[in-house]
Amino acid sequence: MCTVCGCSEGEVQIEGHHGHEHAHQHGHNEHHHAPAHAHPPHHQGATEAPALRVDGDNHHYGHGAARAHAPGLSQARMVQIEQDILGKNDQYAAANRARFSRDNLFVLNLVSSPGSGKTTLLTETITQLKGQHKVAVIEGDQQTAHDAERIRATGVPAIQVNTGKGCHLDAHMVGHALDGLGELDGGLLFIENVGNLVCPAAFDLGEAHKVAILSVTEGEDKPLKYPDMFHAADVMLLNKIDLLPHLDFDVQACIDYARRVKPEIEVIQLSARSGEGMAQWLDWLQRRRREVIEQRISALQQQIDQLSQWL
Repeated sequence: MCTVCGCSEGEVQIEGHHGHEHAHQHGHNEHHHAPAHAHPPHHQGATEAPALRVDGDNHHYGHGAARAHAPGLSQARMVQIEQDILGKNDQYAAANRARFSRDNLFVLNLVSSPGSGKTTLLTETITQLKGQHKVAVIEGDQQTAHDAERIRATGVPAIQVNTGKGCHLDAHMVGHALDGLGELDGGLLFIENVGNLVCPAAFDLGEAHKVAILSVTEGEDKPLKYPDMFHAADVMLLNKIDLLPHLDFDVQACIDYARRVKPEIEVIQLSARSGEGMAQWLDWLQRRRREVIEQRISALQQQIDQLSQWL
């Protein structure tokens, strides 16, 4: 079981693969999982600091070197577990990234809480893009294939990954799912992560960008409540703005909070239902895709130039 968030091994199911996928290969029969955060300890000498702090009526479990609390585990042990798990995940992410680069595939990791409108936004995005590019989707949910079926109804391939008790996708799962999607050279791959504003922030999947989707029905203070996620994202899509006339939601405060967490984060206001802001989102997507392709071409040219010096 996970030291903090409750994930367990051996319950992941990926369409097209027989049996269960063990998403986290810990070694030494280790069955702990990384704490739900991405940051290493700030002070190596303080690894035994208590994780629990009581401040008046507020209980702070996120203090100490591990920034988390788990009964029976020291801060040093949780830090070590996190480093082991995230280090292994980063190896898989690097392999995914090399594969994406080889296939000239532009990959986005869509992250949000449940109910943000992520799948509706994705289906509308696909509808507008599929005639221009090859598009595919990896869907992450704890159970059911409902979202993958919605994606396939648009005419593009989708692989469902059911994580069981797991609260996020990891790079190993994504690599396996990619095997079932066929040839996507030069296309776009959307990874719709499990609905959760905590754990997915810590796990690199090999993507070009994390895209945080926040619905105006969720409250403008979410970037402050879940700062790791919004710090990890390059763009925040403020979704369901067609509902603003019916809500008490401060748009500017939400944007200010997001930029307090990450000053350079881009913000796009849109509604997948009404279509407002969709053109700006698609422009961002196409622009960032071109940037990634140009970077890959530049890197390849540098390699060619270096090799030519030895000829």
